[in-house]
This record gives sequence, structure tokens and C-alpha cells, in this order.
Amino acid sequence: MTGPTDGDLQDQVSPKTAAALRTAMTRLFEGRPLRTDGRLTKENLYKEAQVSRATMNRAHAILAEWDAHIAAHGKVTRSEAKRDAAIAELKKRLAKKTQDCTLLERKLKAAHTAIAALYHDNEALRQQFNSDASKNVAPIRPLGPNRRR
Repeated sequence: MTGPTDGDLQDQVSPKTAAALRTAMTRLFEGRPLRTDGRLTKENLYKEAQVSRATMNRAHAILAEWDAHIAAHGKVTRSEAKRDAAIAELKKRLAKKTQDCTLLERKLKAAHTAIAALYHDNEALRQQFNSDASKNVAPIRPLGPNRRR
């Protein structure tokens, strides 16, 4: 059994069912679902219209419109597009912050290395000063009555 061709697409559903499917399709395309999560799927279309899948499948012209819209605009709803744009912006900001943190981490490591070198130099100078000071310093003796300055 073959499906209808493009030239003879006719809905084989009642006008009331066709109207329900078109209304549901409009709500889904506009991002205003009442009965589903709003994803642009045929499952959501028949659930949004409150008809069976078999009934929806007999609405050939409506399904052709659905397929044409999806082909032209994609399966992303407005809210999903906004969400995806927000995620992309946040990823961009995160990448910048990560780059900033990496730069600061490198500066911190360089400062750590410089401070460690200065600390060791300072310790070496203290040891040198303490050992030299004891060799070159003469004790002061009190002056006695016979000693002169």
C-alpha cells in the first residue's frame, strides 16, 4: 500500500479533528503547548490535539504542512532556541573565565617560585651574617682604673 502523492493530499478526518490538529500545530509552533512538553514531534501533535495517532496519520494535508514547517524551521521551538542561545553565551563566558583563571594560576606559580628563591637567599644571608659576626666582633671589656680609652 502506498501513501498519497503530493497532488492528492486530502485530510481523511472530520473538519472538527482537522481544526483540532491545526490548532495544536499552531500552539506547538508558537511555543504555547497545553498538554505536552512543547517539543516539535508528531507524538506531541496528536497528544496536543487530543486525537489518536491513527487519526492524525489520516490528516495527510496537515502532516504535509507539519513536515514543510519542520523542514523550513527545524525542530527547535522558540524557547529551545532561547535556551540554546543562553547556553552558548554561558559557555563563552565560562571559557573566558577559565582562560582568566589559567593566567592567574600561572602568575601565582611564578610568584611562588620568586618568593621561595628570595626566602632561600634570605636564609643564606642570615647564616652568613651570623657566622661572620662571631668572627669579627670583639667582646667589650669594661675599662679598669689603669686602662684608657
